[in-house]
Amino acid sequence: MIPRINERTHTPFDPLSEALGHAVPIEGGLTEHAVVAYWPGLDSYTLDDEQATWTATQWAEHLEGPLLEHPFAASPHGDRRAIFHLDARLHPDDRDLPSAEWAEAAHRLARAVGIETPGDHNGCHWIAVHSKPGRLDVIANLIRLDGTWQRQPADLTRRLSEETRRIEADLHLTPAPSASPQRGSTRAMPSASAPFTAVLAQLADEQDGPLATVRGLVEHTAHRLADQPSAASAETAHRLELIARRLYGIQHDLHTTATRLNGPPRPHTTVPRPPTATAATRRSP
Repeated sequence: MIPRINERTHTPFDPLSEALGHAVPIEGGLTEHAVVAYWPGLDSYTLDDEQATWTATQWAEHLEGPLLEHPFAASPHGDRRAIFHLDARLHPDDRDLPSAEWAEAAHRLARAVGIETPGDHNGCHWIAVHSKPGRLDVIANLIRLDGTWQRQPADLTRRLSEETRRIEADLHLTPAPSASPQRGSTRAMPSASAPFTAVLAQLADEQDGPLATVRGLVEHTAHRLADQPSAASAETAHRLELIARRLYGIQHDLHTTATRLNGPPRPHTTVPRPPTATAATRRSP
């Protein structure tokens, strides 16, 4: 099982569309058992006589709810990209898991990344979607019901890697190759360039790095301006989108440099992903 943490987004529609393999439709329920797990608190809000199958749009609105209810909630860096998306893929030779095992894996992954805490009644809205063969998507809103931002573990990548190894063992899945140095009888001595590698890796870090924070603010401003009716706003939004892409290029170059300097970057570093296009960019020729 290979997990991947995607770049956070402002809305759940794109991650959910990626999980489903098609755009989120306005009408029509998901295929049976597509949502294999979700925020445990949802059961207390759902009446027994409500429809058994929600539409994809209803699930997206459920995930988006805390963003709308708490318009001023943001990360410690002022980031409003609260939609967290994790996908995990099985080895091609693995068996097809039944819904109960997908649900077990989803809850364990949710706990590992800090979006589900047993007994926490003000936690995150999240769902797990199994719509593509051998793949599980966990999508969550990091804005809690009490309006605070859910802080995820500092060692997020390590915890996620260790939990996926345990899931593989418990469900008898094919173990994914791992370069993690957390276990083993021999460990390579750090090179003289290790401190410089750590600095470069931190700068390139997509989750907590300073460039990621700046890029997030630029993207957020671009999206807000793209919704304004004036031509000047659209032009400025387009210019900001180009700035965000240049920042992405710098992050990617720093990540590559850190890798070449002293091997793979620190385990918690997430490779920067390209920024999403604004409406102004999509309208540009």
